[in-house]
Amino acid sequence: GIKAGVSFTTVAQRADHGVKADGSGGSELNYRGDVTVSLPGGSLGEAEGKLFAQIRLGQGTGLAASANRFSPLNATAFQLGGVSQPDDSAALLAQAWYQMSFPLFRDASKQVANQHLAVTFGKIDPYLFFDQNAAANDETRQFLNSVFVHNALLDAGHDSGVDAYGYAPGLILAYSNEVNKPVTYGLSAGVFAAAGGAQYQRSFSSPLVIVQAETRQKLFEGLDGNYRAYYWRNGQGSELDRSVARHAGWGVNLDQRVDDALTLFARAGKQTRGRVQFDQTLTGGVEIGGYYWGRSADALGIALGSQRSSRNFRDESATLDADGDGQPDFGYQAQGSEQVLELYYRYRVHKQFELSPDFQYLRHPGGNADGNAIKAVGLRAQVSF
Repeated sequence: GIKAGVSFTTVAQRADHGVKADGSGGSELNYRGDVTVSLPGGSLGEAEGKLFAQIRLGQGTGLAASANRFSPLNATAFQLGGVSQPDDSAALLAQAWYQMSFPLFRDASKQVANQHLAVTFGKIDPYLFFDQNAAANDETRQFLNSVFVHNALLDAGHDSGVDAYGYAPGLILAYSNEVNKPVTYGLSAGVFAAAGGAQYQRSFSSPLVIVQAETRQKLFEGLDGNYRAYYWRNGQGSELDRSVARHAGWGVNLDQRVDDALTLFARAGKQTRGRVQFDQTLTGGVEIGGYYWGRSADALGIALGSQRSSRNFRDESATLDADGDGQPDFGYQAQGSEQVLELYYRYRVHKQFELSPDFQYLRHPGGNADGNAIKAVGLRAQVSF
């Protein structure tokens, strides 16, 4: 059948440091709207098709970006034209892809297929299919900081090669095995246009290639857990001096329920090729359901993260002038890791409306041991249908 969804997210945030060009604090307000539609895409023998589309609009760049920190504070921020067109609230066709799922083998006793091969192509958000996580995946309801939403090397580190809004044309092949369901296994591979290709200005030359293996297990007395490992290679990664070179890395990702309303999660990643600002990331945390205090629809999230500055960045940060303006881009000697803490509480007002106070603390932003720690507080409102 036809499925449709509409969501509206508003975030108000204030940080005490690291927002303006002089390093001082500030406050920002932004909103984002998303409309998704999934339609039956016809059949080919026993194969079933699906057509998916997403429209996105919004205003406000939020506290999302700064040259002197690795961790964007607000992953919900979306604005066409960035800071140059603050009055423009035009909508964007974010995604439009087609998927065909082919049954491979059948369970003779149940007369249903227990293995499938899915082929997906079109304009895609790669994180719908790679690096998913049950407790840290949705910035509109879970953590706001980008390093807890996706692998920081791919997302905050910009190694995914997508366009300015997070999308790219691509092709995905995904194999799923449900022979021993509810224990399942999967293997997927994606090829996405990178850099200019993500903006439909070039072909698929030197694309982003990502391969992921995953499994769903029943551990801790039968509770769900998802475990993923993946490798990527970006043929057009951006170097410290803004030149283009091949990048590569790997990541692991897990979420595991350990009690009825308690889910642990963790991500780790390492850049194996490329001159980037940070080359190792480690994040982890917990989502605690409100079941324990009599509000089963609420949730409390707590996460910690560390992004280690790379050797190249430590060597070059004090003098690097990639924009050629005669002034150092960073002006400090990087060392060690940027450390991040985030807490949120998601309060269910009613079925379609949630409020989430949020607090973030960044220590050694951008690997600057002498930099001021950043404290940011915010309030998120989420309406969905």
